[in-house]
Amino acid sequence: MKKSGGFVLLAFIVVAISAFRPLPAKRVIFFGDSITQQGAKGNGYINIMHWMLDSTGHAFQYDLIGAGIGGNKIYDLLFRVDDDVIAKKPDIVYVFIGVNDVWAKTTSHTGTDPDRFDAFYDVLVKKLQKAGSKVVICTPMCIGEKKGHKNPDDADLDRYSQLARQVAYRNNCVVCDLRMLFFTWNEGNNPTNKASGNLTTDGVHFNDAGNTFVAKEMLKALPQ
Repeated sequence: MKKSGGFVLLAFIVVAISAFRPLPAKRVIFFGDSITQQGAKGNGYINIMHWMLDSTGHAFQYDLIGAGIGGNKIYDLLFRVDDDVIAKKPDIVYVFIGVNDVWAKTTSHTGTDPDRFDAFYDVLVKKLQKAGSKVVICTPMCIGEKKGHKNPDDADLDRYSQLARQVAYRNNCVVCDLRMLFFTWNEGNNPTNKASGNLTTDGVHFNDAGNTFVAKEMLKALPQ
């Protein structure tokens, strides 16, 4: 009887230990352009998110991976999503795109028309969801930091941000509305109405303050 009882106790201990075995880390991929590419380096927002998670004891729960390439537009993401994202089997994908789709219309006349931006974005999200990933859609934040819609591309960027929100709504995605959050922040923190230097180095790419701002907002949007 004692021997049998010992086996039962041992089995109970094994089951108990197995029950407390930590779950594998959720793989989170950040998919975008040069803003995302820089976000995975140094004091970039992806690394800051990791440090923030680490400060609360949750870093082990997430594996944060950058997948940004400079100059990318929405159709570039659609072209490389299979190899650069889906093949890595992410649990969560942050899609952060749109600046080049707007900006390139002015700088090189190679931007993306609104109807194509909407259609390509929709196809991209559906591919990610079909592969089993939760999708967080991030609206493009800024092309210039001046207040009162005084930046040349503000009207277009507003339009493309709204298209991104609509794609999110149609596909039941989480939205990290960086465009709207930036407006609110900028109104109270840009007293001299600078075109850059508050959250960006050049009106587009983030400085340390911008990376911290984005990291905080993206962390709030992290699906559970």
